[in-house]
Amino acid sequence: ITNAFVNAIIPVVQPSPEEILEALTILEMEPEHVRCAYCGDPTTEWDHLRPLVISRRPTGFISEIANLVPACGKCNQSKGNKNWRTWMLGAAKRSPTGRKIADINERIARIDNYEAWRQPTKVDFESLLGADAWQHYWSLWDKMNIALNEAQVVADEMRTTIKRRIAGD
Repeated sequence: ITNAFVNAIIPVVQPSPEEILEALTILEMEPEHVRCAYCGDPTTEWDHLRPLVISRRPTGFISEIANLVPACGKCNQSKGNKNWRTWMLGAAKRSPTGRKIADINERIARIDNYEAWRQPTKVDFESLLGADAWQHYWSLWDKMNIALNEAQVVADEMRTTIKRRIAGD
C-alpha cells in the first residue's frame, strides 16, 4: 500500500534513446546485450538505484535515468529498498556476494561511475506541495491501512467459518 501511495505521486521522466545509450555506455554495456548491473545475468527490468521509499515514506528520488540501472528480477527483488553497495557486498541469499558473483568489484566501479554521471533529482515533496496537502494525503494512507486491517480480521473470521462448514462442524 505504501509503495502504491508513493508511486502515485512520483514523477516518471522518460529517458531519451540518447540518454539510455549514454547510461549503458557508462555501465559498459551494448544496447543489444543489456545485462544486470549488479550480477551480469540477463536484464528483465530497470531498478531504482536509490530507493523511492524507506521507512514507509518517500525518499524524494524519482523515476528517471539517473536513478535507474538494468537489473534482473533476482537482484531487484533481493535488493528492495536497501543501499545498493551495502546489499551487493552483503550476504543476502540473492545478493551478488551471496551468489558468489566473481567480478563484484568491477561492477561496483561501473555503478560508481554511473552515480558520478548525473545527480539524480531529489524532491522535498512536503515543501513543494504544502504541509496541508501532504498531511491530508498521508491521513488517507492511515485510513486505508485501518480499513485493510479491519477487512483482514473479517476475512480471517470468514475463512474460519468456511473451514468449519466444509468440515461439517
